[in-house]
Amino acid sequence: MTTPFLNVPFLPEEDYIEFINSNSAHIDSIHFSLMGAKRLDNRINPQSIDNLDTIIQLMRQVKVQNKYLLLNSIFYGPDLLTKDEHLSPLIACIEKCVNAGVVKGIVYYDQFLLQSLSAEAPELAKSLEAIPSTNTMLDSQAKISSHLAYIRETNFRLPSKLTLDRALNRNLEKLTDTINWCKKDYPEIKIELLANEGCLPFCPYRSSHDAYIALGNHEGDDNSSDINNKLGCRQLLDKQPYRLLQSPFIRPEDVDSYLSQTDLILLCGRAQGVDFLKKIISAYIAKNYEGNLLGLLDSMNWLSEQLYIENSALAFDFANMLSVCDNQCHSCGFCMELFRAIARPLDANKKELPEEEAM
Repeated sequence: MTTPFLNVPFLPEEDYIEFINSNSAHIDSIHFSLMGAKRLDNRINPQSIDNLDTIIQLMRQVKVQNKYLLLNSIFYGPDLLTKDEHLSPLIACIEKCVNAGVVKGIVYYDQFLLQSLSAEAPELAKSLEAIPSTNTMLDSQAKISSHLAYIRETNFRLPSKLTLDRALNRNLEKLTDTINWCKKDYPEIKIELLANEGCLPFCPYRSSHDAYIALGNHEGDDNSSDINNKLGCRQLLDKQPYRLLQSPFIRPEDVDSYLSQTDLILLCGRAQGVDFLKKIISAYIAKNYEGNLLGLLDSMNWLSEQLYIENSALAFDFANMLSVCDNQCHSCGFCMELFRAIARPLDANKKELPEEEAM
């Protein structure tokens, strides 16, 4: 019997729902947004559906039991937290989803929002799990225990799963210790790992980037992509593309080695659209992908138009090799040498791969 192991994004398209249902034996859960004009999750919406009834109707068609609502923006405007005329509509939307049986819990980042919902709608909160967002970066016993303790201070139920920080994907010893501790102290909680984000390790731009996205959602005028292109990780990767190999992604071929310890694999990429999601879900179900590695990664997907890295060219023990990385790039040439061996440019204007730049 197949054990469901994937947590995948939801998009409101009929053919995608059919795809999810046809693969539901492998899918443990889905996560979805309310998709209104006023964004409440941590992504700029590729499309907008303001009709809650339509969302509920589509969600009811999905044959996956565990469904989680994304309320995971890094912050919200003060009006939402302090003015009843702003918070009440959100509460009404969540309540309608609960009554329709299409939401098991909420994925949150902003503890102020969690506290506000708990105080203003205590009975509603008691019916929902509170799942800390991936961006809470749960990477230690102390941080995990603290987040669970803070959830206990609200009316929300404790989570049935926790997503560990993606950095642990490349620190296998600490990952093992953290998972073993979790299973000992919280045996009822499943452990989830984010596989295909494709962000820089310990990205110094992350918190600010998430804040710019939240600000754009709040004000309705997002320019986070422009900022990231000019000043953030994109400009760094454009100059030093070998750094993409340092990203703590989990390839489809490496999934089983992680599932020997963890329970679930989280996939992301809602903003990339349905075709992207179908491709990555199929690859992780098959636990095999023949094609451009960059075509699997959400944050680095833009590089797939410039570079081709044959996924099958990476060694079977790629994850183990990178797990010994000490992040001393200035004295190590491993990623640069590997990159130059397996990558080729797709941009006709770039005949050669960039040389390594000074750190």
